[in-house]
Amino acid sequence: QLVESGGGLVQPGGSLRLSCRGSGFRLENVAVAWYRQAPGKEREGVSCISGIGGGAYYADSAKGRFTISRDNARNTVYLQMNSLKPEDSAVYYCAAAESVMGWGVDVGWGDYWGQGTQVTVSS
Repeated sequence: QLVESGGGLVQPGGSLRLSCRGSGFRLENVAVAWYRQAPGKEREGVSCISGIGGGAYYADSAKGRFTISRDNARNTVYLQMNSLKPEDSAVYYCAAAESVMGWGVDVGWGDYWGQGTQVTVSS
């Protein structure tokens, strides 16, 4: 089970940190990704962190503004989002899979999904 938290309303240029907490399995052993879906748009991959080595991957829209990290002691993966823009508004989901392969492009990626947390960027 994955549980997201940390969403909310923030002004343009502001920051939020999303959390994805694992329950029942260790997140450090799997790849964990953040996806988002805005109303009327397809779901898109935002960032992914691998299980082994902890390599991080970002969509072009997230590069330079978002940082993915993990805290193994808390069994949690974070997404630090800075310089937020109105177009970042969406429901953000975390997902986990055995491998990073296919994240962001494979619609079937992800063996476990969270319930989502709403991020709204507006003045």
